[in-house]
Amino acid sequence: MFFSCELVLLQLHTTQLNNSIRMNSQKQAKSALISVFSKDGLAPIAQKLHDLGVTIYSTGGTEKFIKDLGIPVVPVEDVTSYPSILGGRVKTLHPKVFGGILNRQNNESDVAELAQYEIPQIDIVIVDLYPFEKTVASGASEQDIIEKIDIGGISLIRAAAKNFADVMCVSSVNDYADFLNLLETQEGAFSLADRKAFAAKAFNVSSHYDTAIFNYFNHDHSIPSLKISETQGKVLRYGENPHQRGFFFGNFDEMFEKLHGKELSYNNLLDVDAAVNLMNEFIGDDPTFAILKHNNACGFATRATIHQAYVDALAGDPVSAFGGILIANTKIDKATAEEIHKLFCEVVIAPSYDEDALAVLKGKKNRIILIQNEVELPQTQVRTCLNGALVQDKDNKTDAVEDLTYPTNNKPTDSQLEDLLFASKICKHTKSNTIVLVKNKQLCASGTGQTSRVDALRQSIEKANNFKFDLEGAVMASDAFFPFPDCVEIADNAGIKAVIQPGGSIKDQLSIDYCNANNIAMVFTGTRHFKH
Repeated sequence: MFFSCELVLLQLHTTQLNNSIRMNSQKQAKSALISVFSKDGLAPIAQKLHDLGVTIYSTGGTEKFIKDLGIPVVPVEDVTSYPSILGGRVKTLHPKVFGGILNRQNNESDVAELAQYEIPQIDIVIVDLYPFEKTVASGASEQDIIEKIDIGGISLIRAAAKNFADVMCVSSVNDYADFLNLLETQEGAFSLADRKAFAAKAFNVSSHYDTAIFNYFNHDHSIPSLKISETQGKVLRYGENPHQRGFFFGNFDEMFEKLHGKELSYNNLLDVDAAVNLMNEFIGDDPTFAILKHNNACGFATRATIHQAYVDALAGDPVSAFGGILIANTKIDKATAEEIHKLFCEVVIAPSYDEDALAVLKGKKNRIILIQNEVELPQTQVRTCLNGALVQDKDNKTDAVEDLTYPTNNKPTDSQLEDLLFASKICKHTKSNTIVLVKNKQLCASGTGQTSRVDALRQSIEKANNFKFDLEGAVMASDAFFPFPDCVEIADNAGIKAVIQPGGSIKDQLSIDYCNANNIAMVFTGTRHFKH
């Protein structure tokens, strides 16, 4: 048994050693096929290949580009003895091209067939695909979009990446710089590890490309299939907790300009997402400020100035604001920055800042300061569930005056109506079950994430009282209907005089009757806004 174990260990060590040698063995490139859309950064690559004596094959616009550099290039047509046809739709799709890429150089039969059919060996394939996603985003016609579905290029990538044992595949303009660095430092010799690493990048490119095409055709989700691909990502310090790994996939820099502070954490990003979605309800409104903690607003106010909006938002819950996420819908000035600077907060977000305001805010080295850019956000929400995923449309419904019905005898005043819609917007972005209390466009308190709506209401009233809010004349918003009149009764006893809720309970009349008997105005929106 001992001898057997030793033998197994020796065999394992030998296998690992052989794999290590194989992974680090260098293979000198002698030929390259180049067919790219983007020529940016291609010139130094072509020049270095030429300097190394590498034979370059190309076609179409890429061939002309290389020739114009004064570098010799062999047209693919000379290899295939077949011209580019169908308006350029078919150029490289030929056995003499793909045979040169897919042959196994350690396979005697493959090598013999190359000689028999006069197929040149191709050691490097450099491709940059037609910009399908950019064409779709530009609003181009369907005909133009379809023409930007790359056929030859994607086939070259898959073939070269599959045969990484012998071929180096450069699959995107984004990899030109890394490839050129290898080319220069290793003088055209690439290890198996190099080739495999670039193959992984190539399959990332090809799978993302196919996903984008499928999602274009399946924009209405008529095929019940979920395909998500994000090619930009970053490793976070950790996930929700230090023992969990965390990653963010997406183009954060497209949405925000980070001016100052530490790296954003997993929890920061969740809070920033909640803050952005909430404040999007108030774009173009009077100066508005929100303070969020654990994805919920703990302070919110709209005022004549952003300074007063911040002061009144902070008054909503100065305790929870500690370590919170702050967001404004307009420029932050110095006076506001000086007030913010008194508070420990993780992130400040605004469309812009005065220079003297930035100087104040940067006084805390770790405070994250972001400028929010105008970016279209995804309209589909995805979350893992059990052994699969749940997908739904984003809740883009914002309750408006035209949506309301007035079931009670007492109708809300104009100022109450403004507060009701204001409260409804905040309620939509607060964890269910929730009750939101508002007075004069200021969040007095909210009950968040409660298993009972009555508990959410009592929590909000207690919190408002703790921070010395006078709820007489305040309004109440609920994310879902009241099955019993207990909530309107509790609200009435606290001084609340107007209520907004979806309605739709088979027992709505009980709440309506209570409101009528106690001169409370209640409106129905007809739309539930659960948020789990």
